[in-house]
Amino acid sequence: MQNKYSFLFFCLFLCSGDVGLFLKVFLGKQYLLYGPFVAQVVYAMMHGESIRDSWCFHILLLSSFRLQIHQLWTTYSNMHFLSSRRRILHRGVDFKQIDQEWHWNNFVLLQAFVAAVACLIFPFLTNHLPVWDIRGLITALMLHVAVSEPLYYFFHRLFHGDFLFTHYHSLHHSSPVAQPFTAGHATLLEHVALVPVLAVPMVGPMLIGCGSVGLIYGYILVFDFLRCLGHCNTEVFPHQIFEAIPFLRYLLYTPTYHSIHHTDKDCNFCLFMPLFDFLGNTLSARSWELQKNISSNAGKNARVPDFVFLAHIVDISSSLHAPFLFRSFSSCPYTMRLFTIPCWPFAFLGMLMLWAWAKAFTVSYYMFKGKLQNTWTVPRYGFQYFLPFATKGINKQIEQAILKADRLGVKVLSLAALNKNEVLNGGGVVFVNKHPNLRVRVVHGNTLTAAVILNDIPKHVKEVFLTGATSKLGRAIALYLCRRKVRVLMLTLSTERFQKIQKEAPVDCQKYLVQITKYQAAQNCKTWIAGKWITPREQSWAPAGTHFHQFVVPPIWHFRKDCTYGDLAAMKLPDDVQGLGSCEYTMDRGVVHACHAGGLVHTLEGWTHHEVGAIDVDRIDVVWQAALKHGFKPVS
Repeated sequence: MQNKYSFLFFCLFLCSGDVGLFLKVFLGKQYLLYGPFVAQVVYAMMHGESIRDSWCFHILLLSSFRLQIHQLWTTYSNMHFLSSRRRILHRGVDFKQIDQEWHWNNFVLLQAFVAAVACLIFPFLTNHLPVWDIRGLITALMLHVAVSEPLYYFFHRLFHGDFLFTHYHSLHHSSPVAQPFTAGHATLLEHVALVPVLAVPMVGPMLIGCGSVGLIYGYILVFDFLRCLGHCNTEVFPHQIFEAIPFLRYLLYTPTYHSIHHTDKDCNFCLFMPLFDFLGNTLSARSWELQKNISSNAGKNARVPDFVFLAHIVDISSSLHAPFLFRSFSSCPYTMRLFTIPCWPFAFLGMLMLWAWAKAFTVSYYMFKGKLQNTWTVPRYGFQYFLPFATKGINKQIEQAILKADRLGVKVLSLAALNKNEVLNGGGVVFVNKHPNLRVRVVHGNTLTAAVILNDIPKHVKEVFLTGATSKLGRAIALYLCRRKVRVLMLTLSTERFQKIQKEAPVDCQKYLVQITKYQAAQNCKTWIAGKWITPREQSWAPAGTHFHQFVVPPIWHFRKDCTYGDLAAMKLPDDVQGLGSCEYTMDRGVVHACHAGGLVHTLEGWTHHEVGAIDVDRIDVVWQAALKHGFKPVS
């Protein structure tokens, strides 16, 4: 008995204040507050009781299902390759909205504790409930229509009054783009007002003896499903259904119907049934017309992106960083997180499916200076690029993406990371030579990458050590620096490749390019540029105070405590970017790899040449100045 009332006291304490504020005290670890339910279930199991009769078990299971429904709807609505053709508002979800909705799931926890208090105070409600009772379903439907719908309509219109809207409901409407998580983004007062709306159709049948476990699960999950549907920003209903059954449009709302409420704010207040807006004279006249237009024109009015960044998946763990999987996770720079480990088997299965069937697909998009940017992903993982039997298929995937962009009318397509590997396709040369009449400009963006690295080197430096010296970037960096009269120690075992690069330099600058074959030769040089992986043992040859610049993927380990390490070449996007809500791999918010920024600059400048193959050293300063002109900022 003491255990029971201790649990009741804890529940009442949680329900007495602002749950969002209380959870922030616990640093966002709100899931730990399900601990008392877990403890009760474990206690029951240890004492030989059936957990199927434990209301704590059902509350836990039901809360889990509710969270999954919201997550699955969010995944669908952010799968641009599936939902973009029926998108209602063509606007991305930005970091600000994601942060505002970070604790969207507080209402599930609040309602779990409200249910716990109800079960403790009124145990007769849940004692010996059958699995199913059809009478309860009929009663619940009648109560929903007669009580829940008009009660919600009344509350909703009340919250749109000046005072309540300004101090409470405006939080829900502060999200520019409706998302399934937006359904739970509201104040404590609104969540409390929703409790009777949700409870009446379940408690009513219990009071008259026809309640059931199936009714509780079914009603709550359908309730959440329909709320997520209304906020998904994707029109899922074909208009033909409402033309065939006209009265259906008054019985069930659509995502378009509710999106009008979010944009206009003075109409379409209903919970799920537009009938009550009709009766209250608040039904928007354009509800059905707009829904029909979006449904019938699916895919016809989609805007063509001006620029496409063609990326690839790095590894199985980072594949879970996709925006459509875990929105909050992808809104932060990628790091391996413990909560993703249970998902690895599913991610591995996804890798096999992508390898077998998929083509390049859209992962994210944002607007920049009036131009639409898309990130497409080639469905291949980093390790596959080093499998000899896989290279042909990868090149085919990249080629198909380029040809698709050309058909759509994309202006510039930038190849990311291994998609422009020299051995794979010569940095894009293969595709440009094979398709000489391409309208889309194919770029590798490495000119800006070189510019970022070079401008990060202090002007007073007179000697650098360069690994990966004969690579595409290494060659450009060496030739640029020797023109500045900087001595470049080029680590390479190939005299032939070194001499070929040396001959490209002006005659009076060739003496500044020096071939070395061992790391020991750089033991007095304090500026190292890593274009090839450097082991901790090799790093030990650098003198104390050395700064490591790098353009190697993955980045070298920060092994030396007496040295400093630069980040991969990257640039921060200007502040006027709209709809950006995901981080590019390990980059900070609003920061992209330099090759990504290089493609954007190519688009903004309207350059008509392909940027493939060897880097034009003469254009390094041109591209750098163009990037600065458009508001890009170096992050080093």
